[in-house]
Amino acid sequence: MSKKKIIAIQADPLNSINTRTDTTFLLALEAQRKLYKIFWYQTKDLSFVQGKVYAKAKEVVFFENKKKYYKIVKKKKLNLSTAKFILIRQNPPFNMDYITSTLYLEFLSKNVKIINNPIAVRNISEKFYSANFFKFMPPTIFTKDTEVILNFIKKNKKIIIKPIHGYAGKNILFVNRNFNAGKIKRYINKIGHVMAQKFLPKIKYGDKRIFILNGNVKGAIRRVPKKGSILSNISQGGTAVKTKLTKKEYHLANIVAKKLKQKNIFFAGIDLISNYLIGDINVTSPTGLPQYKDLSGINLAKNFWKEAEKLK
Repeated sequence: MSKKKIIAIQADPLNSINTRTDTTFLLALEAQRKLYKIFWYQTKDLSFVQGKVYAKAKEVVFFENKKKYYKIVKKKKLNLSTAKFILIRQNPPFNMDYITSTLYLEFLSKNVKIINNPIAVRNISEKFYSANFFKFMPPTIFTKDTEVILNFIKKNKKIIIKPIHGYAGKNILFVNRNFNAGKIKRYINKIGHVMAQKFLPKIKYGDKRIFILNGNVKGAIRRVPKKGSILSNISQGGTAVKTKLTKKEYHLANIVAKKLKQKNIFFAGIDLISNYLIGDINVTSPTGLPQYKDLSGINLAKNFWKEAEKLK
């Protein structure tokens, strides 16, 4: 089989896909239209033997608008160096299993295009990397020191606390002046290092998820929290609506996009609230492309592969 025709996708189990909202599914469908053969595997399927990286992979065909949305053609011990592209698309948590998978993939030939680059994925903390852009952010600290957090609350009155390696709006804590110090201590003991940030009340109008491909800003959606919530994530009940970027938002996003390209990040999603970068720079498995397609009629999966095929 020609190397030019193989795409390997490192992701979560096939049966966990939500075909309406899953960006990986949209990317896979477009790859099929371009006549690529798709091999699907999980991190547990990786092995390093005699200097080569293998995956117990499944060759898969996907079907659009069908209840049974995939068919396993065959199972194969795939030498990943035979792939033209590898997509790292498993969901966080970003833990030692995730890190170990990037170490495996780092051994592959430079002729295999890995999106996103495994060294870059390993080195860019999705929350902490935003420290490079503090002037575009609301007051923000990173710590696991409860005393530092309590002082931050006193200064900013209302804050949001997020796990540095969290995802999908999970384990986010809203704190105001009537805080319970014991609750915060228990939270920190459980979570570890966190990002604490001044609360932005305009979240009730939603955040803007901005899509970045190969250093270029390609579009955005606005995600509006459900009534009574401060969480805009689609997985937390948020609703995607059509939006446009202001000149200020585009300028900010473009600065981040160029920096990410320098760091070998091809595909990313960043989040803004009322012209502020809020610290979420998603490089592990950016989401939102199906929602953008539904709202705008633009299929960024086409742009994705067009840009990817230009990579050297």
